[in-house]
Amino acid sequence: MQRPSILKFLKNKFSAYVIACAFLISAVFAGISVGTIHVPFRDIAFLLSHHMFGTSIANVDPMFDNIVWQIRFPRVLLAGLVGASLAVAGAAFQGLLRNPLADPYTLGVSSGASAGAVLVLFLHFQLPWIADFTLPVVSIAAALATIGLVIMFARAIERSLKVETIILTGIIVSSFLGALISLMIALTGEELRQIIGWLLGSVSMRGWGYIQLIVPFFLVGTLLLFLHAAELNAMSFGEEMAQHLGVNVRRKKMLILLSGAILTGAAVAVSGTIGFVGLVVPHFIRIIWGPDHRHLLPLSMLTGAGFLILTDLLSRTVISPTELPIGVITSIIGAPVFGVILLRKQRKGRRTA
Repeated sequence: MQRPSILKFLKNKFSAYVIACAFLISAVFAGISVGTIHVPFRDIAFLLSHHMFGTSIANVDPMFDNIVWQIRFPRVLLAGLVGASLAVAGAAFQGLLRNPLADPYTLGVSSGASAGAVLVLFLHFQLPWIADFTLPVVSIAAALATIGLVIMFARAIERSLKVETIILTGIIVSSFLGALISLMIALTGEELRQIIGWLLGSVSMRGWGYIQLIVPFFLVGTLLLFLHAAELNAMSFGEEMAQHLGVNVRRKKMLILLSGAILTGAAVAVSGTIGFVGLVVPHFIRIIWGPDHRHLLPLSMLTGAGFLILTDLLSRTVISPTELPIGVITSIIGAPVFGVILLRKQRKGRRTA
């Protein structure tokens, strides 16, 4: 009797948001608290309240103020924004293409964003008028150009733009861009360490400036996808069904792909290449709480944010004081988890067959 009641609680959508929010808040406090110098949760709450609402911090050690507000909180916030961006983009791509293997990496979007960012680092150039925004703007532009190239190539192969064709085209384009990145690395001199470190993925030593870079793109991308949750639900049943329901499939497909590219490009621009977040997190949420994108997208956002915060915490503490690249940790965790998910799904399919 107890087990069904627990399952019923977990399946409830209100409970889902409570669990996801509690997970994110716990991850934020753990990410700020744990380190060379331990900061108590109570002091973290007082300091965050002070900087956000102007409350008193008379009983808090002044040393903690700089540690929390200038070092750890920006890092935790950036990790959360990157994780949320990748998870939401992955959820949208999986729903749009009706394939659990679809994510920003299999579609080539991340490779495009990476190629654009590496080009900026390689050539050391800044665009006029936008200066510090050069890296994310070029990265996002490259991501958009990549998704455009994938769609053009897929349409040339098959005008109906079948899911399998788009994914295979994305893999081809991703492989080509990976070769270009390798070429730039081979031609690099003193910038080699910087580019390699960036490609492995990290949110270390990023301050409030990086948060200012990603926030506008994060808000635009997530808002557009949230507004198209109903269309994603319709298209997840097939394009013909969506058309019968009154959805302008071609226009909405392009808009969803562009929104995902914006999120991916901005995330890659500030953190480098971080894999498996957009693949595993939405799939995990879909298994537990269902495929309704009205809930899948926000739950993926919350869970993806908390997941990457904890992953970053692990990357900087597992062999402290040395930091591991966060992209390495997500791959080590994500690959076997996704393998288990696929294995369970295959076994379930055999039972029902």
